[in-house]
Amino acid sequence: MGQTTRYGMIGCGMMGQEHLKNIALLPDTAVTTIFEPDAAMRATAAEIAPQARFADSLEDLVRDDAVDCLVVTSPNHCHATQMTQIAAARPLPLLMEKPLLTDPADIPALTACAATYPAPIWVAMEYRYMPPIAALLDEVEQVTGGIKMLTIREHRFPFLNKVGNWNRFNAQTGGTFVEKCCHFFDLMRLMIKMEPIRVMASAAQSVNHLDECYDGAGPDILDNGFVIVDFEGGARAMLELCMFAEGARYQETIAAMGPAGKIEAFVPGPTRFWPDDLGPAPTPMVEISPRNPKRPQLRAVPVDPDLLAAGDHNGSTFYQHQRFLDVVRGNLTTPDVSFDDGLRAVQMGQAAQESARTGQAVLL
Repeated sequence: MGQTTRYGMIGCGMMGQEHLKNIALLPDTAVTTIFEPDAAMRATAAEIAPQARFADSLEDLVRDDAVDCLVVTSPNHCHATQMTQIAAARPLPLLMEKPLLTDPADIPALTACAATYPAPIWVAMEYRYMPPIAALLDEVEQVTGGIKMLTIREHRFPFLNKVGNWNRFNAQTGGTFVEKCCHFFDLMRLMIKMEPIRVMASAAQSVNHLDECYDGAGPDILDNGFVIVDFEGGARAMLELCMFAEGARYQETIAAMGPAGKIEAFVPGPTRFWPDDLGPAPTPMVEISPRNPKRPQLRAVPVDPDLLAAGDHNGSTFYQHQRFLDVVRGNLTTPDVSFDDGLRAVQMGQAAQESARTGQAVLL
């Protein structure tokens, strides 16, 4: 056995608990310290990681000598402040859940913080590591001959209940296109390998949360929309989001097209939401469709059942933590997802929010 890598966790709500379960599957790791203000979430986290100490504050956790790296999974609007607090107290290797920030006014200070942060900063973009999407990423250039069009469709369930209902409001989430969709804007940049230049969006809150009220205010988050992104070099991408379509067999469909052909990935939603009476949950698939000769090939990309049981993201959180652990242990020199990657994805989401609000294209 090697030396144990010791994690500090900041926030242990639904996503934090998924991180806890996946860290537990990695060899020579332990979650030693947790900061979680909510009593109910603390109780659940203690069941998953009974060996962990619960810190009284973020600074108490960060200054704990029994911590080698940090994972931030607090509500979105806490991320920017907590990252600067960590930098000031003890800048350890850091896995920051998306999105990096919710308020554009925080960008200058957070960018300056990242520029002088002496340890690696990794932004959590789990979708890169879902096995069917990873398979698509491995083959997309060869199959397409270079992407000219990219379509990402997510037909999913509404926002779940979170502590304090923070995910019901734009001010705390950054807006649906930031909170939910920065994953997809990250994939667009990763696959097209160019920078976005223009964003156009049409979106609304049409079905979900319309009858909810919290402290006298109704939720203002979008639940459906289209986003078109033009990229340098002429490629374009489209996102289609519907958050009242959880009855579908597949939650995400990604299609990349180029002069040589097309490749698609089909990703099921969380296994725990699949009805038992329908039999086994759908298997992720990849389909390759060359133009000449026309020979579409559909193949399964199954996910380890233990990984499916450890979270809602098709095993991706485990594979992401494997790579992050390589960075922490010095076996990988550069994070797969940099601070700049995380920031660009947020800025694309903010542009989509603005375009949907104004009805005008937003230049980047």
